[in-house]
Amino acid sequence: MAYSITVELSSKRLTLYKNGSAIRSYPVGIGKMLTPTPTGTYHIINKHPNPGGVFGVMWMGLSKPSYGIHGTNDPSSIGHLVSHGCIRMYNRDVLMLSQLVPIGTQVTIVN
Repeated sequence: MAYSITVELSSKRLTLYKNGSAIRSYPVGIGKMLTPTPTGTYHIINKHPNPGGVFGVMWMGLSKPSYGIHGTNDPSSIGHLVSHGCIRMYNRDVLMLSQLVPIGTQVTIVN
């Protein structure tokens, strides 16, 4: 099973693909105007459960240093431009996603 992730900044949505077909879509919070989420193609390089604080219940680090997909301790931030460039998800969503995708999964971030 080949999984991939696309984050569409304009719609603030993360879509999970399996073998090229969209299977799930989640709302996300993204970077603020001064600290935007970087576009490009990256890979998940690590996973850390329960990192605490603003990272919620899961951190999945990207191959772009200091950026990741993570949960949040502020669910009202989802759907807004709020982070320092990371991709925020509801805790339940990031847990589900982290159980499906392996380290090495491609993450493409587009406008």
